[in-house]
Amino acid sequence: MATASSSDSDSGRAESNEANSKWLDAHYDPMANIHTFSSCLALADLHGDGEYKLVVGDLGPGGQEPRLKVLKGPTVLTESPLPALPAAAATFLMDQHEPRASALALASGPCVYVYKNLRPYFKFTLPPLPPNPVEQDLWNQAKEDRIDPLTLKEMLEGIREKAEVPLSVQSLRFLQLELSDMEAFVNQHKSKAIKRQTVITTMTTLKKNLADEDAVSCLVLGTENKELLVLDPEAFTILAKMSLPSVPVFLEVSGQFDVEFRLAAACRNGNIYILRRDSKRPKYCIELSAQAVGLVRVHKILVVGSTQDSLHGFTYKGKRLWTVQMPAAILTMNLLEQSFRGLQAVVAGLANGEVRIYRDKALLNVIRTPDAVTSLCFGRYGREDNTLVMTTRGGGLIIKILKRTAVFVEGGGEVGPPPAQATKLNVPRKTRLYVDQTLREREAGTAMHRTFQTDLYLLRLRAARAYVQALESSLSPVSVTAREPLKLHAVVQGLGPTFKLTLHLQNTSTARPILGLLICFLYDEALYALPRAFFKVPLLVPGLNYPLETFVESLSDKGISDLIKVLVLREGQSAPLLSAHINMPVSEGLAAA
Repeated sequence: MATASSSDSDSGRAESNEANSKWLDAHYDPMANIHTFSSCLALADLHGDGEYKLVVGDLGPGGQEPRLKVLKGPTVLTESPLPALPAAAATFLMDQHEPRASALALASGPCVYVYKNLRPYFKFTLPPLPPNPVEQDLWNQAKEDRIDPLTLKEMLEGIREKAEVPLSVQSLRFLQLELSDMEAFVNQHKSKAIKRQTVITTMTTLKKNLADEDAVSCLVLGTENKELLVLDPEAFTILAKMSLPSVPVFLEVSGQFDVEFRLAAACRNGNIYILRRDSKRPKYCIELSAQAVGLVRVHKILVVGSTQDSLHGFTYKGKRLWTVQMPAAILTMNLLEQSFRGLQAVVAGLANGEVRIYRDKALLNVIRTPDAVTSLCFGRYGREDNTLVMTTRGGGLIIKILKRTAVFVEGGGEVGPPPAQATKLNVPRKTRLYVDQTLREREAGTAMHRTFQTDLYLLRLRAARAYVQALESSLSPVSVTAREPLKLHAVVQGLGPTFKLTLHLQNTSTARPILGLLICFLYDEALYALPRAFFKVPLLVPGLNYPLETFVESLSDKGISDLIKVLVLREGQSAPLLSAHINMPVSEGLAAA
């Protein structure tokens, strides 16, 4: 009886958890043997029949070769080998022809393999890079038998340590060989040309000229030689090329290529670089405190997962908006989007077997899985619009369907108050002075506000009067009249008793020169002596800065200083156009004497 009652309670608890969950368990196969990352997962209608399929770039662990797998429901529809490890998979529309079937692009090594209707359609190869000229010369000498393999190895090792241009694959393979195998390798490859080829590290898609969901898209590639390439969707030619300070590992794009777009690239140096349509170099840089493990764009916010077990939200200009600490390490990230509800959120798979869904920094839902999730993808699968596909560390496949009645509510993933609510605030004790001041403010609050307003109005009035007086007496170093737009700046140089006084006078008008100006110095003749206290100013050409130099000699031996007034006058007028007051420094030469 006790056993029967415990089993009934367990089944009842499982049924209640299933009823409270927002997800339906569609499929779970722990022996699916799928090992991949989120960048190599894609959901698309490959045949134009409305049946969405899952595309997997399988890494093939345990000595197995990498493979391209296409799943329909829980079963593998097709499977084909790949020549190298896959870096990314993406689906896109190449043209407007009917039926609207998506093409599949798979990045592997230096190539992008494009499939249409699951058949090979095109192979794009990255353009080769120029080889190291010193390396080329060494292989030419080996071809002519002028150096032996041992000397070739020593010189190639020297190049690898010091040269800025990396060695080719042929030279790197040669350096890994034993001495007995070097001569045969040189004889086999010395007649071949040196080729240096880069590889693709990441890939995504960018709309060509329309923002519609079924619009034509371009491929955006990130390469090992720190470049970003945008490919034409029909001819597969390079439309644009951009350079980065480091190797890109994650890409996020928004906009259209022919109109305006912004591109965010998370790189291996721990920074995120923002590029725009007309920029060949990054416009903004976001410096992270740790390496990025994922990058997702949610509306106008970049959500970054770091190796410090945290999620960060940034604007495209690099301003940090929020940070959320995770209970475990982040293994993978992707976007969850419900178009009909206008919801965009981030799905993060953690090392403790949890899958967390966040909108900004608010936790919406937590999914617990039997094994840690290493890749995930959300979208339409089969004929269900909201399907979450996950693969685990052990190679398992988990498929969950979001209930049509499910609504995500902030805080729905946690039970009880947030942890910050339990933190005790360090509130200081109320002193007697604080209590008396509070009582005074309560009793005389109206009078205090009126006094503050009166003082504020008086301050504004005095500032306005001082400004008007400065304009009327030309005390400002910048002229306010439209007839003589001038700007004056003075610089004093020297230790004393002789100082060098340089006046920088500039005509700020756009096209009219100024002629007939005078400069006058007003000073205490008992303290200072000037060789010329009054002189004419030459013709002032618009936009040029005219330095006017003179010398000032300090006559006092008591270590005191005074003001020297500089007036800019117009011939025939007594009122100055502008003036400057120069605070002369104390003559250190006389003080020392």
